[in-house]
Amino acid sequence: MDRGFYTIMSAQFFSALADNALLIAAIALLRDINAPDSHEPLLKLVFILSYVVLAAFVGAFADSMPKARVMLIANTVKIAGCGLMMAGLHPLIGYAVVGLGAAAYSPAKYGIVTEYLPPASLVLANSWIEGLTVAAIVFGSALGGWLISPAITGHFADMTHAVVGMHSGHLLVYSMACITLLYGIAAFINLYVPDTGVDHKPEHSSPAWLLRDFSRCVRMLWQDKLGQITLATTTLFWGAGATLQFIMLRWAEDHLHVPLHEATYLQGIFAIGVAIGAVLAGRLVTIDKAVQVVAVGIAMGFVTCLMTVIHTLVPAALLMTAVGAMAGFFVVPMNALLQHRGHLLMGSGHSIAVQNFNENLSILVMLALYSALVSIDLSIDTVILLFALFVAASMYGVRRWHQHNLVQHKDELEQMLAWAASHSDKPVESGGRHPHDERPG
Repeated sequence: MDRGFYTIMSAQFFSALADNALLIAAIALLRDINAPDSHEPLLKLVFILSYVVLAAFVGAFADSMPKARVMLIANTVKIAGCGLMMAGLHPLIGYAVVGLGAAAYSPAKYGIVTEYLPPASLVLANSWIEGLTVAAIVFGSALGGWLISPAITGHFADMTHAVVGMHSGHLLVYSMACITLLYGIAAFINLYVPDTGVDHKPEHSSPAWLLRDFSRCVRMLWQDKLGQITLATTTLFWGAGATLQFIMLRWAEDHLHVPLHEATYLQGIFAIGVAIGAVLAGRLVTIDKAVQVVAVGIAMGFVTCLMTVIHTLVPAALLMTAVGAMAGFFVVPMNALLQHRGHLLMGSGHSIAVQNFNENLSILVMLALYSALVSIDLSIDTVILLFALFVAASMYGVRRWHQHNLVQHKDELEQMLAWAASHSDKPVESGGRHPHDERPG
């Protein structure tokens, strides 16, 4: 790997670090203005909305110019969203603007590595992306909690008093300014990302054509007997994972009696668990056996029920590590198999676009349901049990669906899996998309 690759990775790391810290700061802003509890999951809902609405267009935008420039523009939009929140605009509006930047950033982030490196280096590049993504989640969540902690906001207050002679201004604005600086660093590094030499001329610029082509790809992947199972699994996982992120924060405050800035550490612990599960899957699961790990998703749902009986920090950390490991172990093989089928059916770019659309649509639906449950004042234990049973039941439904396909289309599915196995002489790789990549946390 040369200096150009490390420059690309540095830009992506700082942007992802800021993404994960920003969610925590935005939640703190909502609480500071006494917004209803149901607004907290709406933060991620408005963020993800751009991924869904713009799914058919962001790929073409990323291909219309050098991807380093796309990343620079996207980070600038994120900075603008932070600026709106610092100026006093409602956090939901400012965070939605950040989501616009994130939606544009995603295809450029994945595409530039493929453009810059030869195929033989992509597995090593994916391992870098995996490691940096986990690091961004762990350190970003911790950084967000640290920036809103009473100790740090107290230092901001003392600094303000020393400069202007009085305690003035909204102290969380200083926290937001620090996160904005991270986006600024990422944007500055983008200026030094090397040109990949690829000719950036999108095949089509007509919105109508792009929509028709995207709809065709969505139908194609859902109609494929193997693609539909993997897509259903990852779609359910992303929705459940986004919801669990907010459940963890509320659970930590209610059951473990820790404040928000300390509850964020559980998100980092969960991310470490996901990384452990992903590594184990890469060593133990071959791509032709990927569908079998759906059973781990069912078990994960039942294990999550244990959250209702845990009230101390050490068991909570162990449980989050275990749940994260189970999540990483079952979603990484399914993600790899999905990208394999998508690449064969329509090409990797279109496949990732379809995957992003379905998974983010799932996040929208599940966060809206979670927000509704919170708004009617259900206890966190009830929410956890409903969530856990839904995960277990839905994964069981996917398993039964696959078993039905095996009965009806046994020869076809066996040929698909055999072909996948013959073209993969090693355990599955994650395909460069980490289960918690940039959504954010």
